[in-house]
Amino acid sequence: MNKKSGPNQEARRLMMLNEPISRVIPKMAIPTIVAFLINSIYSLADTYFVSSLGTNATAAVSVNASLDQMIMMCGSMLAMGANSYIARLLGEGDEKKASQVLSTSFFTAFAIGAVLLIVGNLFMVPMVRLLGATPTCEQYSIDYATYILLAAPFMACNFVMNQCLRSEGSATLSMVGMGFGGILNIILDPIFIFGLNMGVAGASLATAISKWVSFAILVFPYITRRSLLHLSIRNFKPSKDIISKVVSVGSSSLFRNGLNVVSAIMLNNIAGGISDSVLAAVGVSNKIMMFPFCIILGFGNGFQPVAGFNWGAKRYDRVEESYKFSSRVSLIGSAVMALLIAVFCDKLIVLFAGTDMEMRRIGAFCILAQCIALPIHAWVATVNMFCVGLGNAKGAMLLATSRQGTCFIPFVHLMAFAFGAYGVASVQALADVLSMALAIPIVISMKKKLARAKAGDLAVI
Repeated sequence: MNKKSGPNQEARRLMMLNEPISRVIPKMAIPTIVAFLINSIYSLADTYFVSSLGTNATAAVSVNASLDQMIMMCGSMLAMGANSYIARLLGEGDEKKASQVLSTSFFTAFAIGAVLLIVGNLFMVPMVRLLGATPTCEQYSIDYATYILLAAPFMACNFVMNQCLRSEGSATLSMVGMGFGGILNIILDPIFIFGLNMGVAGASLATAISKWVSFAILVFPYITRRSLLHLSIRNFKPSKDIISKVVSVGSSSLFRNGLNVVSAIMLNNIAGGISDSVLAAVGVSNKIMMFPFCIILGFGNGFQPVAGFNWGAKRYDRVEESYKFSSRVSLIGSAVMALLIAVFCDKLIVLFAGTDMEMRRIGAFCILAQCIALPIHAWVATVNMFCVGLGNAKGAMLLATSRQGTCFIPFVHLMAFAFGAYGVASVQALADVLSMALAIPIVISMKKKLARAKAGDLAVI
């Protein structure tokens, strides 16, 4: 192992415990925000270039967003579980076992992705229909899914490597891996779609190539021993301890992403039942709103380890300060972003809708509805990360699954029945508002827990 390449753990500790909260949280968050934003940009770039092929092609890309979420579900459980366990092992100085956790999670993710690749190709038509493809966009959906499935094993591994690099303090390497692939995707899209006349399949191939390149960048520090951890088939040790620890922490991510897949499929099928224009409008609007969502999530990823580290170090004053700072910044920042997006929502949606007036009308309404609820979503996300940082697994699970699960799924059919296309377009905003009702009692409980800790009433933290 190259010791020089490892993060300075003492410097990191001093930063967490002594550096002003207003500096340390942004420092932790910015690489993740940048990586998330680049990921959203190339996802939206696919939709933008494909939109010139017509509403049906745009609808197909929206349908296949659910396929991306399925692949994410394959890798995210292992990624989040490995991240947590590796961070603890590195803190204990057990780098050998940390490398075993990385290798076991990596090769397991590849195997799961390979299964999805095989099953998806065997049952391609039933799969795209299940995802919400209508008869008029079915062939486009098949064209797009073909290359995405070929990249599935590598995409699943990317999630694992991305999280494990962060766990050893290499957030910048993680950002470079994701970012370069995203930029490449944007460059290749017009070349394949128009230059090579591949249409929707060209957008899919461009995305697949970007994922393969990201894989090569992310795996490079591991195979060249420039990281703390060593990735090797010899370190593949699926022991009971490793599996149980990874799965126990990662299962919340699996459950959350599983609900996301279910809700997306439900929404696609209901929207597609109205028209391809509504299906495309909701899909495009959700991709546009991914920009503020990525900033909110990235900021939360900066807040959570700061809160958790100081909680473990019994610096409860900094835990409280970090929550207040994050709540304030997320509320103000989300309100500003919501205002800007709302003002330009018509101009944004017309980039993708062209002359399709129904798509423009429903898409603009969907964006406006989510902008109204954006500050609520930002605050609930902060409370969710507060729970994660302080080890409140139940609270974290409840909030993580509310937005596209418990506060979404029961209402999507009702909203569509009552208000038609406008109900479909506003159900996500409704779910954000309802999730606030869950977050309020949870944050009250968390503040009481923090107060008891500050008073010294907790014997074991």
